[in-house]
Amino acid sequence: MRVRELLRQSAGLQTYDGDGVKMTRLIGTHELNHVDPFLLLDAFGSDKPNDYIGGFPSHPHRGFETVTYLLNGKMRHKDSAGNEGVIESGGVQWMTAGKGIIHSEMPEQEDGLLSGFQLWVNLPAANKMVEPQYQEFTSNEVPVERWDNGSEIRVITGKTQLGTEGPVKNTYVSPVFMDVSLQLGRPFQQEIDAEDNTLLYVIEGEVSIGNSENTLSAKNLGILEQGEEIKVISKTKHARFILISAKPLNEPVARMGPFVMNTQEEVKQAFSDYRSNRF
Repeated sequence: MRVRELLRQSAGLQTYDGDGVKMTRLIGTHELNHVDPFLLLDAFGSDKPNDYIGGFPSHPHRGFETVTYLLNGKMRHKDSAGNEGVIESGGVQWMTAGKGIIHSEMPEQEDGLLSGFQLWVNLPAANKMVEPQYQEFTSNEVPVERWDNGSEIRVITGKTQLGTEGPVKNTYVSPVFMDVSLQLGRPFQQEIDAEDNTLLYVIEGEVSIGNSENTLSAKNLGILEQGEEIKVISKTKHARFILISAKPLNEPVARMGPFVMNTQEEVKQAFSDYRSNRF
């Protein structure tokens, strides 16, 4: 079984989105446009209200899925399909925009630490115009696998080697999304589909990846080579990282603003439909 090695890494680009929310864009930059099927990955985190208080007011999407995973704080989702909910630390919102939806994500706090991730996952051409869907799970609904040495794996979607399975159901790209808190010593090992594109972002600490034990430090995104297994070892007393993996679609990507389709004509149609209130 081939163990995946670290192919490249990036610290991302400091930027703003929404109504002035400060963040680090890891995917969706000139350096790293997308990693099929992942279109965008943002890491946000601040205890300064001015960095996040504006949130993400109402805006449209079509043709992909948005994922918000909170490490700290509280965030409210509301959309034009009638879905509304609040997640707190450890909670996840997984929205399938499909043929079109308007939503907002707003902080439910005026002070304190707000941190987490925003991920965009592309949809196959055959599913871009599906009805919008929404899945929300609190921290208590996200299963945690606990090891004897204190390591923990929070499973949002996918299944660990020991059989812990996440609550998010997604058959479009069969994603894996795990939040791993790893203690020094026993390695984290995970079998993965050989065709998957796999990302690892270190939240804190430092890890080594693969048999070559290449180092990935905190606040850096690693893209892994192809293979059937992931092997990660903490190089510090404690390390924490998110693992994201899914099969590539290998389809044309046409994107502009909040719409991601397969052709520019489809993107233009999305803008037309939105302006005509057909979302």
